[in-house]
Amino acid sequence: MNKIPVIIPQTLRVTQQQFEQLAAANRDVRLERTATGELIVMPPTGGNTGKRNIDLEGQLWYWNRQTSLGVAFNSSTAFKLPNGANRSPDAAWVSQERWDTLTLEQQGAFPPLCPDFVIELRSKSDNMEPLRKKMQEYLENGLRLGGLIDAKNKRVEIYRQDREVEVLESPVSLSGEAVLPGFVLTLQFVFSC
Repeated sequence: MNKIPVIIPQTLRVTQQQFEQLAAANRDVRLERTATGELIVMPPTGGNTGKRNIDLEGQLWYWNRQTSLGVAFNSSTAFKLPNGANRSPDAAWVSQERWDTLTLEQQGAFPPLCPDFVIELRSKSDNMEPLRKKMQEYLENGLRLGGLIDAKNKRVEIYRQDREVEVLESPVSLSGEAVLPGFVLTLQFVFSC
């Protein structure tokens, strides 16, 4: 079968039900949906971004496996945020208490909540402004702690409830603070690619 590019008009809006149908029919395509129904198709990442993503996800998964404080997710998971958007952070975590409030059906679909913690990693082709808006959207929907990592410039923006964004230049690591007690995200391999 020949593959053809799909161009989606910016004015196209899809409902939650249509988004779920599109996602089910296109499992190999990373899709997001804004709160206003705009469909976003995210291209696959390159090798260096993939290496960085797996390192970030692996560190979060390992900490969570050791502590059993919640549930860790990779970039394939879309969350249905309270504002109606469907977002897929590069890595995410939800406390066990919040996860357990969901039904099995909700856990098996797009979880209808905003993660407690997210990491977004800037890819080579990403513009920072849309990523910053996405991080603000997470905050507006209940995010407790988030990191936007710009590996190219070795910069990290930290997002917290009711606080200004903190920008760190060339940090060696990041703390999970009170949200992920004892979690330390080492950035050596993320910045070395």
